[in-house]
Amino acid sequence: MSSIQHTSLYEQHLQLGAKFVEFYGWKMPLHYGSAIAEHMAVRQNAGMFDVSHMTIIDIIGAGCRKFLRRLMTRDIDEIKNTGGACYTCMCNEQAGIIDDVLIYYRNPDSFRLIFNAATKKRVLAWLNEYAQDYSFGLQIRHDLSMIAVQGPSSISKVLNLVSPYQMDILSTLKRFHSIENQALFFSRTGYTGEDGFEIIGRDHDIIDLWKKLITLDVQPCGLAARDSLRLEAGLMLNGVDMTENNSPLECGLDWTISWKASDREFIGKPCLLVAKEENHYPRLTGLSLDAQAILRHGQPLLSEGHVVGEVTSGVFSPILKKSIAFGRIKPHALDKPLFVEIRGTLYPVIQQSTRFYTPTPNTK
Repeated sequence: MSSIQHTSLYEQHLQLGAKFVEFYGWKMPLHYGSAIAEHMAVRQNAGMFDVSHMTIIDIIGAGCRKFLRRLMTRDIDEIKNTGGACYTCMCNEQAGIIDDVLIYYRNPDSFRLIFNAATKKRVLAWLNEYAQDYSFGLQIRHDLSMIAVQGPSSISKVLNLVSPYQMDILSTLKRFHSIENQALFFSRTGYTGEDGFEIIGRDHDIIDLWKKLITLDVQPCGLAARDSLRLEAGLMLNGVDMTENNSPLECGLDWTISWKASDREFIGKPCLLVAKEENHYPRLTGLSLDAQAILRHGQPLLSEGHVVGEVTSGVFSPILKKSIAFGRIKPHALDKPLFVEIRGTLYPVIQQSTRFYTPTPNTK
């Protein structure tokens, strides 16, 4: 049995009184006292997350572009500028999602990939299985840590801590773009629906940055707030809302598929084309519940007295003050009256967009 891993920020979490939980082999903070307070800090001001458990992989070499065009549903040739990023899926031959991936274009022969902690073994096996046909090097960056600083005040908080030169380049960094400067990798991305940065660097640099952000009243946040924030924002969770048994079409992620380059044969494409043509695949929909009950993973969904799907993930929304969820249902049940069964009782649920909350755009 493998031992539990700790991130470089573990001692900082201890000092802040974090309640910990085991998360796919990592001991991670669940919350620091109140998950709701942490959630609201991100929505109203600024919060930060230790996401150093994520798998960071650098792919470097002449063959890396062809390799990624083969493995990913999105065509990375669509990223035109150095520093650009994209969100995509990596599928198996049946178009089931192995993992959802953030890809950063560092230069023509270099890309950085961020995978989930839960899929690390599977991802590495899959990458290595196909790597032999291409010319590149693959490096797992165990030497790097990563934090996410999110919320309407997050940009200004980070800018208060950087050099004048870094301030200049970071203040103009566009969403889904990245920049590397003074040993830190900044990307204007996140998993909360709010604006902010995800920052990668050497352990000591990230620890130092974390401590400085604490002095600026940036709220440390745990996995509980991360889950409620991402669900409000309509963001899927691997292993729950998407699995190797679900294609991107079944997860509301058809927008991650690049169809334009007809000559690009990416893994899973034939199955996706068939499913798209037949149009009978299950759909992911947003659900909200006004009753005093909580929507949870696995609860059956019914229409006209028949089970038509199930809740994939659910949570109480601190912003909306009610339970919200994603549900995967048969296509004929879309936009029809729907009920959820909770402990033997049926409750009506409202179908809606999977994007429950959209923050006011930050124009700075």
